[in-house]
Amino acid sequence: MSSMTTEPEMSDTEASFTPWPAELAERYRREGLWAGRTFDDVLRDTVAARPEHTAVVDAHRQWTYRDLDGKVDALAAGLADLGVTPGQRVMIQLPNRAEYIQTVFALFRLGALPVFCLPAHRSAELTALAKSSAAVALVTVDEHEKFDHASLALDVAGAVEHDMQVIVLSDSAGGIPDGAVDFGSLRGAPREFARAEPSSVAFLQLSGGSTGVPKLIPRTHDDYLYSVVRSNEICEVTPDTVYLAALPAAHNFPMSSPGILGAVVAGGTVALTLSPAPSVAFAMIEKARVTMTGLVPPLARLWTETAEQGTDFDVSSLVTVLVGGARCPDELAARVEPALGARLQQVFGMAEGLVCYTRFDDPMGIVTTTQGRPMSPFDEVRVVDDHGDDVPAGAEGNLITQGPYTIRGYYRNAGANARSFTADGWYRTGDVVRFDDAGNIIVCGRAVDHINRGGEKVSAEEVEEQLLAHPAVRDAVVVGVPDPYLGNRTCAFVLAADPAAPPRTGTIRKFVRERGLAAWKVPDVVTVLDEFPETGVGKTSRKDLRTLLTANAENA
Repeated sequence: MSSMTTEPEMSDTEASFTPWPAELAERYRREGLWAGRTFDDVLRDTVAARPEHTAVVDAHRQWTYRDLDGKVDALAAGLADLGVTPGQRVMIQLPNRAEYIQTVFALFRLGALPVFCLPAHRSAELTALAKSSAAVALVTVDEHEKFDHASLALDVAGAVEHDMQVIVLSDSAGGIPDGAVDFGSLRGAPREFARAEPSSVAFLQLSGGSTGVPKLIPRTHDDYLYSVVRSNEICEVTPDTVYLAALPAAHNFPMSSPGILGAVVAGGTVALTLSPAPSVAFAMIEKARVTMTGLVPPLARLWTETAEQGTDFDVSSLVTVLVGGARCPDELAARVEPALGARLQQVFGMAEGLVCYTRFDDPMGIVTTTQGRPMSPFDEVRVVDDHGDDVPAGAEGNLITQGPYTIRGYYRNAGANARSFTADGWYRTGDVVRFDDAGNIIVCGRAVDHINRGGEKVSAEEVEEQLLAHPAVRDAVVVGVPDPYLGNRTCAFVLAADPAAPPRTGTIRKFVRERGLAAWKVPDVVTVLDEFPETGVGKTSRKDLRTLLTANAENA
């Protein structure tokens, strides 16, 4: 088995991690927020306290905490034998199955950094992530939802200049292609690894940022564990909690709000389902006696409508359904609890930090019409105008924040840091919000060209760049328009390079799809125009383009 080569050198000017100011870090430690524990500490403590309790269950496996710990030990040693060393980055693109949790905790034990990728990511996203993280390996499956992930991973490895191993998990004989390492072969003799520093970076998440350049979010053990522990307190997670990861597990929401990690911290059970469709997810709720799950609004609507029509599955074990990732329409929020028989908890937040929840003792009117309050008394939030000045109480404005689990900068991305953070370290979330008199946040929209499509973030700039690569397109503008199911649809307007021979809209969508973007980024609607409407200063008016789409829909 070949060893890793040395990862590529990074410039000294490329800061990988922006620390909290010393006085804030000291305050967070003094107040007990940063408890000096690592994620490996958490698993070891839970194993010691509840070794025979069910830790993980998916469609085919059920592991106790003792089982999980042994599998983590063996995989960590196997990765070390392969050449992975502490501090190196390893991309994970696995669907919701037990091995996902095994891999994440094996990397924590080894001291390497998981880089969380989504199963829907394709060559454009994965190649950019591999380059920006300098990942030494990519862990994936041979096939998922009829897509060849192993071949994709090998293509990505071939597209980067540094050496990157491809590790493939396969359930079938002959599923490991030439040039890849068999995940099942990575079973080394257990050994002790040096404990990570709690203040060090534990993993890298992907931000759904407003540009096409991947933005990696460095999260430390200290700050992220505080976020998880505080979420557990507010969401009342206990050792009896069975949390269902129905959304892709790599998302921040199912990872930590309170999510997979919340269940492990509490000594509860994590259930995983490969599909969030009611026919599959409801079966897992019945099988594992799931008590809690998190959904984005389109999925909450689908589950609610299915339950309202009647289902043969027993979902009576459900106690709490969290809805987040995008603004939940008030009418849908009011239907969730009666349909699913579980209390609704709204959550609003971002992978960069700030998380807000409604509380269980809130009046129903608050639960169904707001996105809750910041979860920590140490969260600092401001609502400001475009000049950075505070707006009057109750007025709409741009949300900025800082706190004990909100990052101070992206990973090796000075340009993004200059755009997204103030000079004194406040994070510009890009959300337009207002607060009610009780301090509950109400999300009003986005301040940047960043479309929230069913909980997945779409960069208008990234899609426009792909559209402009089409030889028949002279110019392109992408906007989001409201949609009752997705929250927003992605709509592209293009100008033809040759007005006498405009491109066919279906051809354009096919072109974007074949450029290697995730499916959710392919425009839902493509419209060819003769010219773009302009603002008074000569810029393309996105507002008028949205109005044009609305008018066309009403006249259809």
